[in-house]
Amino acid sequence: MQIQPERTRKLAQALLLLGLSLGYFMVLLDMTVVSVALPAIRADLGGGIAGLQWVVNAYTIVFAGLLLSMGAIADKLGAKRVYIGGLALFLIASGTSAAAPSLGLLIGLRAVLGVGGAALLPASLSLFAHTFPEPARRARALGIWAAVTGIAMASGPVIGGLLVDTLGWRSIFLLNVPLALISLIMTMQLVGETDRHAQRSFDLSGQVSAIAGIVALSFALMEGESWGWRSPIIIGAFGLALLCAVTFLRVEARGKTPLLPLRLFRNPTVSAGMLAGMAINIGISGILFILPLYWEQIRGLSAHMAGLALLPMMVPMAFNPIFTGRIVARIGARIPMTIGFGLGAVGTLLQLGVDRNSGYTLTLVGLLLIGFGVSLTVPALMAAVISAVPKEQTGAASGALNSTRQLGATLGVAILGAMLSGSQSFMAGMQMSLAVTAVILLGGSVFSFLFYWAHEGVRQVCAKRHHPSATGVGVTVG
Repeated sequence: MQIQPERTRKLAQALLLLGLSLGYFMVLLDMTVVSVALPAIRADLGGGIAGLQWVVNAYTIVFAGLLLSMGAIADKLGAKRVYIGGLALFLIASGTSAAAPSLGLLIGLRAVLGVGGAALLPASLSLFAHTFPEPARRARALGIWAAVTGIAMASGPVIGGLLVDTLGWRSIFLLNVPLALISLIMTMQLVGETDRHAQRSFDLSGQVSAIAGIVALSFALMEGESWGWRSPIIIGAFGLALLCAVTFLRVEARGKTPLLPLRLFRNPTVSAGMLAGMAINIGISGILFILPLYWEQIRGLSAHMAGLALLPMMVPMAFNPIFTGRIVARIGARIPMTIGFGLGAVGTLLQLGVDRNSGYTLTLVGLLLIGFGVSLTVPALMAAVISAVPKEQTGAASGALNSTRQLGATLGVAILGAMLSGSQSFMAGMQMSLAVTAVILLGGSVFSFLFYWAHEGVRQVCAKRHHPSATGVGVTVG
């Protein structure tokens, strides 16, 4: 008599897991699918390298700037409400992006998509904790979630390229509409609301200064070539970015409910982890921005072929984090991070040997090294940072690390794109950009080796907490 209700409950949880996974699937897919569509967007709507940078970074700037706030808002209003609101916003903005008549409007809609994405990630993790309270079942559920999101990273360029070649670049945004609808229906029907903490205040000053600073810095880096690096506009933008950074630190130091608790940075592992997270995402985002442009504009590949060409880099990110998590649980994070950054640096250096007439073999080897390097580094980094803080601070630490990594993604596109637009030729700019990326990744390897990441007891701490990073689940590289 009890078998049927148990089957019904398991089916409901499976559908719920699918619905929540689809939400973050869209967030990651939107980061990668657009990379192979950039030349088609440029051909249709115009704009130079800086315009394409804004198409990418309008999403990541807002996503990075709002991640911490959305976690607090989910606690205050309820995670289900915030998740549904993020889905609805993602759905509407995606459908509207497909009809954008100008580059400026598309950039604005990409920013709206960033708001929706920032709402989905922390709210979905809260709903996971609420729906799967048992640590073992939650770990299995997060493992599936991590696998689904890994698939999003791997499939984004391939799906995007196929859609661009067959239906046009606008179709990559329409892809989100059915996914959002399915996730929305499942969430509304199957998810219970989490506890609301109405008394929790919102750090408006910290949020405004954070977003303003990121936007000002991104504007200065991406528009410096066109306006002139010594122009009052660019100098003023750099000055505004600095002012916003100082204001943010002062607000966070004095606030009762800070957006980013600065006490976290008293822990050297956390501080070093933020720098490492920024470095690895500078590498990922820069390569995803540069290589599709090279393949499509210089080598004349179709968008679909450019997506397939990226596949050797993306596939290891889909499965290798699970094995990395097990390695970290055994030996700590120091060695995996050192090797991971090193592989990424070597893979990027191999791309320097590519020219207009090169075969694909060198690129294939380099991309495989980068993919395995990233998927070694990120799970180890997550484990190191989260195992270094008390249990009650893990949410704040993981949120800060995610925000910092997305800031790195923004800076990667801004800095390397500025090198492209400022060079005499695309190939010269690409070589310079890849060289800088390799230096950053090599620096991350040396830094990881010298810094004592694997503090004593990391395996025991992770195991006692049943933390996903220690077991290889719940870890994504996006």
